[in-house]
Amino acid sequence: MALQSSEGIMGGAVSAGEDNDDLIDNLKEAQYIRTDRVEQAFRAIDRGDYYLDSYRDNAYKDLAWKHGNIHLSAPCIYSEVMEALKLQQGLSFLNLGSGTGYLSTMVGLIIGPFGVNHGVELHKDVVEYAKERLDEFIKNSDSFDRFEFCEPHFVVGNCLEISSDSHQYDRIYCGAGVQKDHENYMKILLKVGGILVMPIEDQLTQITRTGQSSWESKNILAVSFAPLVQQSRTEGCKPDAVVLPPLSVRTLQDLARIYIRRTLRNLTNEEQPARNNTQRAPQKRKRRRCRRRRRINTYVFVGNQLIPQPMDSEEDECIEEESKEEEQEKDIEPVKPEEPRVNHLRDKVLSLPLPESLKAYLLFYREK
Repeated sequence: MALQSSEGIMGGAVSAGEDNDDLIDNLKEAQYIRTDRVEQAFRAIDRGDYYLDSYRDNAYKDLAWKHGNIHLSAPCIYSEVMEALKLQQGLSFLNLGSGTGYLSTMVGLIIGPFGVNHGVELHKDVVEYAKERLDEFIKNSDSFDRFEFCEPHFVVGNCLEISSDSHQYDRIYCGAGVQKDHENYMKILLKVGGILVMPIEDQLTQITRTGQSSWESKNILAVSFAPLVQQSRTEGCKPDAVVLPPLSVRTLQDLARIYIRRTLRNLTNEEQPARNNTQRAPQKRKRRRCRRRRRINTYVFVGNQLIPQPMDSEEDECIEEESKEEEQEKDIEPVKPEEPRVNHLRDKVLSLPLPESLKAYLLFYREK
């Protein structure tokens, strides 16, 4: 049996943003993003970069997106997942149904270069798409130089066919509905003390492994994910086991690059203290504010159609409004647009009296 999943995901819990930062502002106001670490990761990765160009206008809405085999969950879902995983530097992470790699890339910014970041995805074309997005991020995003990064590694396969001798992980996320008879299978992949986040029976659930045979569960959010669906196999035909990437030891050369970049990054942060303020500067423009809402719109994909489904909820109410301050801004002279961010780490590396080949290595051969 091959495994595939279709996904219906709650969305529309916060107002649409005009850009990635605006979307994150709305998620913070609605209390979906609650910690600085998660906020920084969301701001560092532009959600629009994971959309096809012709659909990018929809990237900053709090809705799921699906095109063929490619899909992204709603931003409010990813926010709750990132918060529930309680990520820290050096942890190992497994993403079951890794999709575009958007979530895995954000996780990589938090767990850092000494973490482990693996993903399993059923569809080969989606894995190729995820690798393209990852390559684009590494080559062109300034966020790659502002953070220490754990690069995700994706494999093609059925996440219910992972090899029985596979290593365990500190953190696991499954991006499709898990049926009760597969719950224990997921739990076994988790280390003692680890956290597993997955949808079970229309609840996004956080499971903590407290011992070899003990777990604690907590419901996070009402969701609607289609379950992992098993297709019929040819009788007597055993599926190929999914072999996860090995846990490799970094080379001395790679370790030297990590620590040199860390030292230079710390120096630039000391020289440019004003840059260390992670809070976004207020924008002199009109936008919507949002509170938690009591009614959550649930959407289910049927083919390529996004069908709204009624759902009762006890969430707080989402209200769109303009503050008095924003109303007064209409009479204020528009401010100048923000200056482009300077990549201080890159500038520091290029200023060093080193051979060009060594500078290129320290910059991961990035062209900008």
